Amino acid sequence: MAENTLALLQHLSSSESPLPSLTTGYAKPTTVFFQIFGFFVIYSFKTAITLYLSLLGFALMFVRSTFAPPAPAVKHGRGFIADHAVGLLAVVGAVVGALISVNLMALFMDKVLNKPLSWFSIEFSCLGLYGPGALAGALLTQLFLPRVREQTVFSALLLLQAFLACLMQFLAVGSAAVFFLSGLPLLLASILNKVLSKPNQDISLWSYALGQFIPLTIGAQLTYVVLEVFVPLTGRMGDEAPAEHIIATIVGVTGSYAIPLAIPFIHRYSRGTLVRAIVLFSAMTAISMAVYSVREPFDTMHQKRLFVIHMENITSGEQHLHVGAADSAPGFDDLAHDIAAKFSVSGFELVPSVMSDWNADWDTIYPFSAFLSPYKLDLPLREEYFDATEHHFTVSAVNDTIDASAGTRSLTLKIGHPGIIWTAVAFDAHVLKWTLDNNPPDEYARHHIKEGSFYGHDTWTVDMLIKLPPGQSTGGLRIDFVGVHEKAMWPGKKAEKELGGRAMQLFEEFDTWLEQEKGGTIDATLLGCVGGVAWV
Repeated sequence: MAENTLALLQHLSSSESPLPSLTTGYAKPTTVFFQIFGFFVIYSFKTAITLYLSLLGFALMFVRSTFAPPAPAVKHGRGFIADHAVGLLAVVGAVVGALISVNLMALFMDKVLNKPLSWFSIEFSCLGLYGPGALAGALLTQLFLPRVREQTVFSALLLLQAFLACLMQFLAVGSAAVFFLSGLPLLLASILNKVLSKPNQDISLWSYALGQFIPLTIGAQLTYVVLEVFVPLTGRMGDEAPAEHIIATIVGVTGSYAIPLAIPFIHRYSRGTLVRAIVLFSAMTAISMAVYSVREPFDTMHQKRLFVIHMENITSGEQHLHVGAADSAPGFDDLAHDIAAKFSVSGFELVPSVMSDWNADWDTIYPFSAFLSPYKLDLPLREEYFDATEHHFTVSAVNDTIDASAGTRSLTLKIGHPGIIWTAVAFDAHVLKWTLDNNPPDEYARHHIKEGSFYGHDTWTVDMLIKLPPGQSTGGLRIDFVGVHEKAMWPGKKAEKELGGRAMQLFEEFDTWLEQEKGGTIDATLLGCVGGVAWV
């Protein structure tokens, strides 16, 4: 990674750098590039259009010139267009059936069995859960179609791949190359089959091997790359994100691309064989769902992320412990209740907190906080906490002037935060102008300002011109402020925990308890925060 970064920086800082040309604004992409079998391929959009149109043209001419009417014994009265229309329905229906099937499975795993993210600990295990279901759904759709020949479905698949390559490239989507790369071997396989087989005979297995090799190879790479990204993300997307449906859809889409010849291949056999194949994959689907329903989503190498904030409100003097999770896996509610039973005050009734832009306790990690499902716990005021370090967190308005005739207020918001980092302020106002950028929202809205200065920089300011609310001729702006106590981050400041006050004392006990109770399957972010409310 470092070598790639260095090479990129050297190129961008050289005389051949494209950076100076980017000052004129955004330019649409004009090249297609990809890597296959270790070779890096790049060509222009113009070349892409030529290649893809050529593939479509040759495919149309070959399929039309080699079309043979069905043998008299099985003749069904369809000509070239009607026959391939049914073949196209078979191909498209298989993809639609696969997507419907896996999403119904996802709905069942999530809402009925309450076992979402059962595949999380092993990135590619979702293939074992949703792969059989995708095949069962794809095959099931073939039962609703009239009898269609294997050769017709094979040719329809070729034409569809070539057409999609052209359509996407005309829309300036460089990824159209994936359909060109899968369509070209299908054309070569069709030509090979013309040599090896007679009309109305089964397609040669050599043609299947040639036509399937590239889609399977590229499809496997696409599946690997996409799942490597999205499976870990599902543990950070939040409880409301349809993580199960996202992964199921990825499996359905990439699987349809990787093994497209499964549909023409099944049509070389009788309808009875198709039914038996559906029953087989349906049974495999039921078994896989039963197996995955007893799996635990997290292990010591793929941990659940838990976000914990010890909040000291210097305005009210209260202490609270906030816990939140960013995934839809089951068990968080039980974990939150166990934490409350261990660390909260006696008799405390735990209820979920409402996560919104006005939940200022989580503003240190805003806007990621929107993905969390939080709980708020009352903490007991233990005697050993009474000598905690005082925090000097100040919020004030300087250069404060009000223009009553214009109905505006100009001020400099000044934040002082010695020993506190990653400070954030939030307020409701109609900001007309500020020094952050030139385009504040032209409305009364909730604003969040976060600061990430170097350690030792204890003050920051922002100039603002705000519109006074109707009927108000004086100031009075509520500021919710919060920051992280620099000495109260566990385990980062474990070596100097005595300087972290009450938060670090609690975190040490909390971390030990969590390790014992969950056996290292939870990775907790423990932050000691300081916050409050100020009126300026």
